[in-house]
Amino acid sequence: MSQDSPQSLNLELVELIFGSASIRRWNDQINPMEFTELDKQAHKMIIAWALARCEEDKRGPGQVQWLMLVEGALFELLQRIILTDIKPPVFHRMMAENGEQLNQWVLEQLNPLVRQVRGGFQERMRAYLTEPRFAVREKRILKAAHYLATQWEFNILYQLCPFIRGIEQIKGEIEDQLEDHIDLIGVQKIALKRKTYGFLDLCAQLRFQKRWSQSPRIPATSVLGHMLMVAIMTYLALCDTDACEQRIVNGFQGALFHDLPEALTRDITSPVKNAVEGLAESIKKFENLQMEEKVMPLVPPHWYRDLSYFTDNEFENRAIVEGRLRTGLSFQELGERYNEARFQPLDGEVVCCADKLAAFIEAVESMRNGVTSRHLQEGVDRLWKEYKECRVGPVDFGRLFADFHNLLPEGRRNG
Repeated sequence: MSQDSPQSLNLELVELIFGSASIRRWNDQINPMEFTELDKQAHKMIIAWALARCEEDKRGPGQVQWLMLVEGALFELLQRIILTDIKPPVFHRMMAENGEQLNQWVLEQLNPLVRQVRGGFQERMRAYLTEPRFAVREKRILKAAHYLATQWEFNILYQLCPFIRGIEQIKGEIEDQLEDHIDLIGVQKIALKRKTYGFLDLCAQLRFQKRWSQSPRIPATSVLGHMLMVAIMTYLALCDTDACEQRIVNGFQGALFHDLPEALTRDITSPVKNAVEGLAESIKKFENLQMEEKVMPLVPPHWYRDLSYFTDNEFENRAIVEGRLRTGLSFQELGERYNEARFQPLDGEVVCCADKLAAFIEAVESMRNGVTSRHLQEGVDRLWKEYKECRVGPVDFGRLFADFHNLLPEGRRNG
């Protein structure tokens, strides 16, 4: 891919997706916190991961097309962004009666933004949204995950105002939808409200932890929403490489869970971690200990091994070679020697750049919205200086850093 060629990871598409952080949910109800579409979609994807793992545990490997599950979640997020602010009963009625025409219109709005995403993304999105028999199992898992994430939000609202007119009807409709998916093993486990439910509840609590906690921001994104942004940008970046399917899936999932330990330790900023020699290593050891004590009891052992693989060396390229973890691999080495499913390759370097890019976008977008602070300005300056020429293999992260840097108001651009 030449330096001037279009990138899958591009300004217009990333801006559209980040805009879901400003889409408020339940805005016709009394609610004790801001529920956003980005947070809901992040929780939904983590639930979908758990449901899919349950299916494969019970029915055997190969029951789920993992790349299709990842892409299906992204297709549904894009669809929801385009059709924003439609009340769920109205949305479902519209889809039941005019779904084909509505999806065609959605595709027309999205096509200019997604046509440069490589690997057949646009064609699969069209098939996913218009062909009922395409990715049937993955759609079903995502639909169940959607209602479980919705129920988690609703339970908070219900505790606050169970007397509001119509709220019992909403409660019944959600429960009816979940009953329709009770054949999924994971739905049955979550309904017990024991270990699996506890793990998903722990992940959901990352909604409460706001990024850049020292500074006001608009929109005020959460750690949970940040994780999904990093996962989506990792996916888009890997579309511009020769990564195998498993490597793309691992990149997305590694990014989706990369900040999971923060549910146990809260966010500790990079300047603090680097302030004292050895502090970062001490924090990582404590995070691992907390993961063992708090997460391990909630999930099957093989799930925990995978979560550890995602979180222990989150920003290092890695692979499993002859049953042993290999870290410190270069992008070239990962592509030339371990670009096969049997090695479980994971591009930690791409996840790292996507993580820093997400932080940069969070600060830039707030400054564009007129809300800034010393902390945001210092963060933007530091990240710009360090990553303005960042490139991983064929992926030019620096170009997107520059695109967002150019959006800053006059007087806020340094370097």
